Amino acid sequence: MSHPSREEFAESLRQVLVLADTTKSAVRAELGEVHTWLEGHDLEVQVEENVRAFSQQFAGPGNHFSGTPPDLVVVLGGDGSVLSAARVFAEDPVPVVGIKFGQLGFLAHVEARSWREGLGDVLAGRAEWEARMMLEAEGDEGLCAVALNDLVLSRGDTHGLLTLRLEVGREVVTDYRADGLIFATPSGSTAYSLAAGGPVLAPSMNAIVVTPIAAHSLSNRPLVLDPMLEASVCVSAAAGPVSLVVDGHPLAFLEQGACLTIRRHRNTYPLLAPAGATPWRRLRERLGWRGSFF
Repeated sequence: MSHPSREEFAESLRQVLVLADTTKSAVRAELGEVHTWLEGHDLEVQVEENVRAFSQQFAGPGNHFSGTPPDLVVVLGGDGSVLSAARVFAEDPVPVVGIKFGQLGFLAHVEARSWREGLGDVLAGRAEWEARMMLEAEGDEGLCAVALNDLVLSRGDTHGLLTLRLEVGREVVTDYRADGLIFATPSGSTAYSLAAGGPVLAPSMNAIVVTPIAAHSLSNRPLVLDPMLEASVCVSAAAGPVSLVVDGHPLAFLEQGACLTIRRHRNTYPLLAPAGATPWRRLRERLGWRGSFF
């Protein structure tokens, strides 16, 4: 789907939804100021003080936001809160700007100490737009899911390794003997997949990273797949139910013999960042990368 230019978006901006993680004391301290600041710029503002509870209303299959969507979502929290917002509006994406009150903040691009400058860039049409690829998965009995970061199949509390068969474009790739598999977008390549040994992809890419979790074979390595081809993963063997976790939220359990079809979602999700911000700069800052050893 196409998005308006930054200038067109800024000119048409009228209604703002603020989603806040008020379990964080710093968010509670700033929420009123953010609300007042936005209203002071002639915007209609709705505030939800529990972003997780708000998103849970739309957590089921096909149960996405059906009201009049806002023009902009401002998230006060961390990456988990941004993922919650994206889950609500996945079928009809609304631009999201995240103000980082978490630790890493790969998706919440605006630093809490400079939220006025960050929101000012958005309202002035200076913000950077990043169209992020999403994944969708379909399974038996109407199971469906949309992910901005990742889809994870894992053995959960079950003892023993899983056997998961991966097919791409109807061709068998391999059988993984592992604790699980991660299917990550480029956005999700810096999340669980990275911790499990996967590569970091540029957020602007269109690709799917498949990363095994504690694979029982030295030859099993992360794969980068063409997103134009459907992938399927089947539970060939498991000692118990296999957990399906979507963007950090448990969604369902799969039994032995169950399969999931995973593909690129038709929509991209627009994330907004302060003017001049780049993904590589954020990576250097968040991961502590240095330009030299000296």
